[in-house]
Amino acid sequence: MSSELFYQLALTLVPNIGDVHAKVLLQQFGNASTIFKAPHKELERLEGIGMVRANSIRTFNDFYLVEAELRFIEKYKIKTLFLTDPEYPQRLLNCYDSPTLLFYKGTADLNASKVVAVVGTRSNTEYGKQYTEDLIAALSSQQVLIISGLAIGIDAYAHKAALKNDLPTVGVVGHGLDKIYPSVNKGLARDMALQNGGILSEFFSGTLPDKHNFPLRNRIVAGMSDATIVVETLVSGGSMITAKLADAYNRDVFAVPGRTTDTKSKGCNYLIKNNKAILLTDAAQLLDIMGWQEKKKKVKKQKELFIELTPEEKQVIDILKQKESVHIDEINISSGLSSSAVAAAILNLELQSVIGSMPGKMYKLL
Repeated sequence: MSSELFYQLALTLVPNIGDVHAKVLLQQFGNASTIFKAPHKELERLEGIGMVRANSIRTFNDFYLVEAELRFIEKYKIKTLFLTDPEYPQRLLNCYDSPTLLFYKGTADLNASKVVAVVGTRSNTEYGKQYTEDLIAALSSQQVLIISGLAIGIDAYAHKAALKNDLPTVGVVGHGLDKIYPSVNKGLARDMALQNGGILSEFFSGTLPDKHNFPLRNRIVAGMSDATIVVETLVSGGSMITAKLADAYNRDVFAVPGRTTDTKSKGCNYLIKNNKAILLTDAAQLLDIMGWQEKKKKVKKQKELFIELTPEEKQVIDILKQKESVHIDEINISSGLSSSAVAAAILNLELQSVIGSMPGKMYKLL
């Protein structure tokens, strides 16, 4: 275990230092270990940190908790994903309150090219269950990563349908990875971790599934997905929080309509009525709106062979050659160029039909 991981874990435990403050500190100091070694005055001068938070960092001494977590991580082979790690879910970087550190048990690529969250009520109807199963079965040819919250009801049916159709699926939980809640889903969680899926959490081991943890869990579900689909929910249901967060993160939100007399569909109907979600009928509509419909490959025009590229444009193309699709933040980091230079290069390449944009600020070569 690296010393940097030790300080990354410690940073998440410092009182008064939340996810937003952690980003401010990391932008200034580059890594977690440097933050803990920084002089009090230098910490205090940072905007948003001040004397109280600087003092919290300098006086932090609960390192025994860090050591205990390191033992847990090593024993159970838990993967840690810090904000600056390449495997950290890059879509979350666009969310101001993204978690500083995530704990992950699984093999699914959290930066898959297509990520969909499917959420809904714990007490679903047969209609909700069947719709969820049919929708995910229809997405099986797309290799979509299915995200949900591993709760009973629609969440569990979404995960099970993904497994049945050989789609990767990840459950985001509101507790530590030393337990599974609800316990009835232990077998499901095990199958997910073994079948190219996984379980993800921002909480240390020993953290109980307390009520206030679930809205925090919901922001991860919404933030790491290109689209959030609400199948059935009450107006006061937890899935409404996920939908509102996804909308705030500028992600596409879809809701499955129900009859006006269906209690379990009142939340979905409310979202549609108030233009907070797109009325979803089937998978074909989802794929069309998201731009994921398979298109026949066009023969490249001969003139494209003679396009003169700037050095910046060549850098962007070289980065895009490495993956099927790349997020704008990864292009910025990998290229070392200024954000304005990257934006100009991308615009010119798009105008010349060399690259194309995808949902979630992702780009790919055409």
